[in-house]
Amino acid sequence: MHASPKRVREPVQVYLEPDDKALLDQLAEETSLSRAELLRRGLRRIAADLRGARAPGRSLDLLIGALGTDADIPPDLSTRHEEYLYPAPHADGSRRD
Repeated sequence: MHASPKRVREPVQVYLEPDDKALLDQLAEETSLSRAELLRRGLRRIAADLRGARAPGRSLDLLIGALGTDADIPPDLSTRHEEYLYPAPHADGSRRD
């Protein structure tokens, strides 16, 4: 068994509005995590969200379920989307809905 390398931490000073400070203190109390750990996790979460938004295929996750669960949404919308977007005209030239 070998000792893990020592981590070097760099102090950072942050100025918070009173409401943000109260929220940080409340979260620290509720989670039993230090305020520093909460800030680190928040920073990592924001970075993952921002970087993940640029990852290939990421936009698909945003589209899944975007139409909700309305019963009027056709179950074959993904395969017949062009037919729904551009319906064929009736014999009299009018478009069907």
